[in-house]
Amino acid sequence: MGTDNGLLARLRSAVGDDAVLVDPDVTDSYRRDMMPLAPHGAPLAVVLPGDAAQVQEVVRACAAAGVPIVPRGAGSGLSGAANAIDGCVVLVTTRMNEIVEVDPDNRLAVVQPGVVNLDLRNAVEKHGLFYPPDPSSYDWCTIGGNLSTNAGGLCCVKYGVTTDSVLGLEVVLADGELLKTGRRTVKGVAGYDLTKLFIGSEGTLGVITQATLALRPLPQAPGTMVAAFGSVSAAGAAVSRVVREGIVPSLMEIMDAASITAVEEYLKTELGAGKGCAALLICQSDSGGEAARRELSAIEQVCADTGAELVHTTYDLAEGQMLLKARRAVLMALEVYGAWLTDDVCVPRTRIAELISGCERISKEVGLRIAVVGHAGDGNMHPTIVYDPTSESEFARAHQAFDDILEVGLGLGGTVTGEHGVGKIKREWLAREIGPVGLRVHRAIKAALDPGNLFNPGSMFSLAAP
Repeated sequence: MGTDNGLLARLRSAVGDDAVLVDPDVTDSYRRDMMPLAPHGAPLAVVLPGDAAQVQEVVRACAAAGVPIVPRGAGSGLSGAANAIDGCVVLVTTRMNEIVEVDPDNRLAVVQPGVVNLDLRNAVEKHGLFYPPDPSSYDWCTIGGNLSTNAGGLCCVKYGVTTDSVLGLEVVLADGELLKTGRRTVKGVAGYDLTKLFIGSEGTLGVITQATLALRPLPQAPGTMVAAFGSVSAAGAAVSRVVREGIVPSLMEIMDAASITAVEEYLKTELGAGKGCAALLICQSDSGGEAARRELSAIEQVCADTGAELVHTTYDLAEGQMLLKARRAVLMALEVYGAWLTDDVCVPRTRIAELISGCERISKEVGLRIAVVGHAGDGNMHPTIVYDPTSESEFARAHQAFDDILEVGLGLGGTVTGEHGVGKIKREWLAREIGPVGLRVHRAIKAALDPGNLFNPGSMFSLAAP
């Protein structure tokens, strides 16, 4: 207890009394993210530093006391990567929310990790610029969390994931030193690419305190196309052909029948899919003008050729936003039926239909509703399992379905996570996917940068081999 009191005193000295939270009624809300399966513990304290220097002091204090640190953003994650462990210090970066610089001439922004994704997008839009990564929680998730999980979103098919928009980072290391990676230039190959090493590391290698982000010119208002299919295989064939023909829309999303039904009931609207619709494909093009019309016309033709029962294209912004709202509303719509558990598996785009069919089979086996939505443009699917949280049986079956879906995804040549991360729920699956040599390399990198296992111990993988 004396050691704890000494650490708390040092933390308060570093960041101020009001930035060190110890009341369990307050710290309880910082114990876990949005993933109900992931284990979580009770932290010794929650600390909210205001700048990089304060982060350095917190890291040094915890290292000296031998107390682990779990970095955390807004808590919107879906893997348990930011979940507390017993006796740790949860280091929350939400107070570090300054957009330090927007440089329109070089098309970049410098931001602290607590900046909300949507706030950044709105700020750079005033300069005629665009920050592409758009996770579904973009209106409350933070850039630091996006970096730590290498978050994706709906626009990945054209613009890539978070790492594709990052030029450089500042990171506090386990010894309290501040590492600067990357640069402000478009090109640069001096040394190892340490920037990409920290992106997606889920807080296991250091604490990101600043990021230099690449921006793009603001796209044109998008045209939107929706196509309804009587079978999942026909929708899958359309996706494969769009990719094969080299058409790159700014967005290409797929919804299965369970998702369509839930959204229509939730929004009290019809998506025009019809009663026999097995899958809905939503595409957008932000190329503008005639280019957008050519892209969407080509996708229309593909959908018609592969058996779409309905194809509709609109250049009305409000109608397009309504269709996109339907896609983004799936998780909220499913809450009407019970609690949800969303999976994250990415398969080759030619295997999307097989994954959806596999989820239909698993749904019947476990006796639970499973709705599948996802980013068809890159094969990243989000099967979502609905269950009664008061029923131990249903929770157990939901957990089984979660694992069964990962098994199907790996069997189709996919990966166990496309954008949510490994966290504390997919450690065994990471080991299966990357194999013993890959796991050994991961452990070697962790040991080199964090020999005391200070940062987020037990997340992604254990430091010691079994």
